Formats: sequence, C-alpha cells, structure tokens
Amino acid sequence: MEEYTAPGVVHIDDRDNVVSALLDNARRDPTHAALATRQGDEFVDVSTLEFVRRVRELAAGLIALGVSPGDRVCIFMKTRIEFTLLDYAIWFAGATTVTVYETSSPHEVEWIVGNSEAVALFCGSDELEQRYEEVADRLPACKHVFVATGGGLDQMVAAGTTIDQAEVDARIAGITHADPATLVYTSGTTGQPKGCVISHGSLIWEVRQVVSMMDTIFRPDGSTLMFLPLAHILARVVQVGCVTRGVKIGFSTGTAQLVPELGMLKPTWVFSVPRVFEKVFNTAQAKAGTGVQRKIFDRAYDVAVDFSKQSVTGSVKWHTRAEHALYIKLVYGKLKAAFGGNLDFAISGGAPLGARLGHFFNGAGVLVLEGYGLTETTAAATLNTPDDFRIGSVGKPIPGASVKIADDGEVLLKGGMVFDGYWRNPEATDEVLLEDGWFASGDIGEIDDDGFLAITGRKKELIVTAGGKNVAPVVLEDAVRAHPLVSQVMVVGDQKPFIAAIVTLDLEELTKWAEHRGAHASAPGELLREMLDDDSGALLAEVSSAIDSANALVSRAESIREFRILSNDFTIESGELTPTLKMKRGVIAQNRSATIADIYD
Repeated sequence: MEEYTAPGVVHIDDRDNVVSALLDNARRDPTHAALATRQGDEFVDVSTLEFVRRVRELAAGLIALGVSPGDRVCIFMKTRIEFTLLDYAIWFAGATTVTVYETSSPHEVEWIVGNSEAVALFCGSDELEQRYEEVADRLPACKHVFVATGGGLDQMVAAGTTIDQAEVDARIAGITHADPATLVYTSGTTGQPKGCVISHGSLIWEVRQVVSMMDTIFRPDGSTLMFLPLAHILARVVQVGCVTRGVKIGFSTGTAQLVPELGMLKPTWVFSVPRVFEKVFNTAQAKAGTGVQRKIFDRAYDVAVDFSKQSVTGSVKWHTRAEHALYIKLVYGKLKAAFGGNLDFAISGGAPLGARLGHFFNGAGVLVLEGYGLTETTAAATLNTPDDFRIGSVGKPIPGASVKIADDGEVLLKGGMVFDGYWRNPEATDEVLLEDGWFASGDIGEIDDDGFLAITGRKKELIVTAGGKNVAPVVLEDAVRAHPLVSQVMVVGDQKPFIAAIVTLDLEELTKWAEHRGAHASAPGELLREMLDDDSGALLAEVSSAIDSANALVSRAESIREFRILSNDFTIESGELTPTLKMKRGVIAQNRSATIADIYD
C-alpha cells in the first residue's frame, strides 16, 4: 500500500481549544484531581478548580506586565507543575508559549529567546537564570525575567491583582484556531534549531483525535507520571490530552526518583522514549545476575516473546500458556511492580522501540504502544492503540490523517496536526510543506495492507558504502543497543568499503558485569580501561556478541565488520545528544573522527 487515510475524524468546533477544554472540566467537575505534586512520601492532588484559579492569577500577572495577545513568552525549566501552570496562563493571556530545554546552553538560550523575540522568560531555578544572564545583554526584547522558585511567581500574582478578571475572559474569548499556541524548537540534530509554529487549531485537533482513539488510556479515573521534558512536543501533547480529558498528571521530581515515585502515584499508564524502556529491561536482566536466576530470567524473556507473538495471532499454545503463568509470579509481576503495580499500557515515541522489546513487554503484561510523529506534526501522526496494534510498527494514522510513501520511500503526512511552518524561515518551510498539504517527514518507511506504518530509516542518515550499498543504521543500532552493557552505538561507513560502528558502554552495568568476573576499580572510568586492557578479551567478546546479533538481521553487505569501544559516552553536555537523547551524528563523527579513521586505516 502506498497511501492510507484513517477514518473517524473528530469534528472540532470553532470555539474548542485547549483553554476552553480546561474551563469546561472545571465547570463540570471542579473537585476532580487534575494535577498532583510530591510532598514527602506521597503525591498531593490539585483540583481542577484550584488549577484554573492559579492559572487565572498568573494570566492576570502577564497582562499586568504588558504581555499582549500573540506575544511570545519563554518557559525555561525542567518538568514541574509550574511549567503546566505557566503554559496555560500564557494561553489564558492570549500569548504564545516558547519552550526551552533545561539542558540548553547559554548559546541555545540566546538563539531561542532571540529568534522568537520573546518578551518574557520564566526560569526554573537560579542556576538557569544565571545561564540566561550570560547572554541577556544581547536580548533587548526580553524585558521580564522571573524565577519560578523563590517567590518569582508570587510577584506575578501580586502584579495581577490590579487586573480585572474580565480582561482575562476577553483574552480567552479572543483565541482563534489560527493563533499560534506554541513555538517548539526542533532538537537540532543538524544546524540551528528551527521554531515550529503550532496553532491552537492544530493543537486541539491533534489532542481530540488522539484521545478519541486512545479512550481506554485517556480516561478521567486514570493517571500518569510526567517525567519527560515538557519542552518536548510529545510531553506537551500528553499534558494537554490529560488536562482535556481529566487524567491526573503527577509531576516527577526527577528521573533518579522514578521507581519510588511510580510506587507512590501508581499510574495507570506512562509514556516515554525507547531508551527508558530499554533501561528498565536491562536493569531487570542485570538484577537476575548469573547462574540459575539468569537462566530463569532468560527463559522468562523467551516465553514472554512467544506468548506475545502467539496471542497476536489469536492462538496461544498450551505449553506457552503454562510457562507464562509460572513466570507471572517469578518475573513479570516484579516488572509490573516496578511501574507501580497498576500499569497495563505504556506509550513510546521519539525513536523506534523495536519488535524485540515490544513483544517482551507485551508478554510480561505491559503493552507498549508505539507512535510516530515529529514536532512539525504536533507529536503523533500515527499510533498503535490497545484495540488495534501491530508490534514492530508505529501504528495507523490518527483519525482524519493520511500517510503516503513517496517514490523515494519518504513518508509524507497530511492532516490537521501539521504545523503552520517554521518561525520566520520560509525557505525551510517550503522544503517540507509540499503541494496539497503534504508534509515531507524526512523518514523512510513502508505501509502494510492494513494501513500500519513502519519506519525503516531517515533519509539523511542512510549510509551509502563505497560499493553503492544503501544501509539504514537504525536497524543495526537498535539491535546492538539491546545488550545491557551498551549505552549508545553509532553505525558508520558512508563512502567507505564496509560498515563499522563506534560503541559506548553503560558504566553502571559494566561495573556489575565486571564484578562478577572479579574485576574491581575505584572509579568506573578506570574499570573500563582495566577491562579493555584485559588480555582475556572478555569485554570485547561480550560486545562482539551484540554485534553478531545485529548482523544476523541484515545481509553481509549491510553487516558491521569492525567496531571500537569508546572510553566515554555520548552526552547532552558534550553536544553529542539532543535533549531527547537522539544522536547528533555530525557532531559525533567530528568529535570521534580519529577513532573512525583508525577503523579504516
């Protein structure tokens, strides 16, 4: 199939938007728990009525500062309740939210605040404000800067007491579908980040379609733990979807606290990027250790995959069912408990999860639903759902959306979720917004006969060897990264005689693995050097096994012939990863050029 349009589009009323949806909920069920924050060892609820009250006060404060409809206001902070309050307050005031990752450098902050011509900035901490202050003298349009902690928002509320709430109501009434709701800057794997203009119409259209096909998950008695950065479009759309449907959002205090906080909130579903699910699996595998416990875990893994594959076909063999029942108590129950105990579904986006992990989690009792989209498509353009999924795919288009495969294999998308263009960058906009409303994604994919989309690579990432062989690196990288010792892997070989890879290791897992073999060092970095110098070659052999597993998935011409283990990982701080943990291949290739050159010498 070359084109598929999903039926069942939800009509959007002209008066429907993310603000009116929240106000409707407050009128209908004011005491319903909309948000929750951690206090001590528990999460404390914030009612919908209290949510609206606080947002109105902040919106009045923005108006008192002189923020006009259409003005851009930046939020520069990690995921926390204040982010959501400010996001809605900016919309209540008729302005446009611009998000900045908390990991952004002063240079990146300068670019986003300056390019958007933001008139105000909210920082999540004194440290983030100091980062801004390094470039503040070059940002004259940004006249107001507040820190969310230490009384900054209280100043806003105090300023707003001079504003009649009728003015806030007037701003709300003035919102149209054509108005920009947010500028979300692309993560910038290449070049300067571009500001994606997402209108109120696109945002509410996206949310209404997604919620309609995921009503099993987005239900008013449900809850989720918010820990991904709200600067990312996926988390923002989840935020708005939850607020629109009344799903309680619990705000995590940080990824280091995920396990205890999942236990406190006991969410009914979670959403994340594949790396988190990979980490959950690798941690569970590592805890199994060696010997009998490891054999039990490995068998439980095989049974979970078999159970999932057979259940999808509608017929589970009796011996598979029997073994599966045994491992529910021994392995799978512990995995579900790590998510809080109430979890049946999870959503994964941002990068491919891979069928291997998808079947494992499904067999273990947590169905991970993959979706696909970009910032330019207001997050999800396609989704698997609890009632209609195909593991290994990214699902069908959301209702009313279309997907088409171009002659060169590129995925083209169309629907109300497509953005309005790049902020003040018509040249870049014209490159991706094609005739008849199609958006050129830059990804390579295939559509099966039932309309399920599979992403097989990225056009700009395709490697062409010296022999003319086209290789999509993501298939190999996903398989190598499945090994618990591997943190990151980048496949190389463009215009080279063969395919190779550079690999980084998870030092936490390496420490556990090495200790089982009697190796000890005072620091993880020293341990890595010790293991690489080990004459037995045990570490190289272990990573080689991961390479061999990946090579089994492709032809010999596409296989990894050589690899090198790097002494340090790719990080956001080094500029080699985006804030959403995507590899900046160009930066990595430049930084690691000596190692790559050594492979081919």
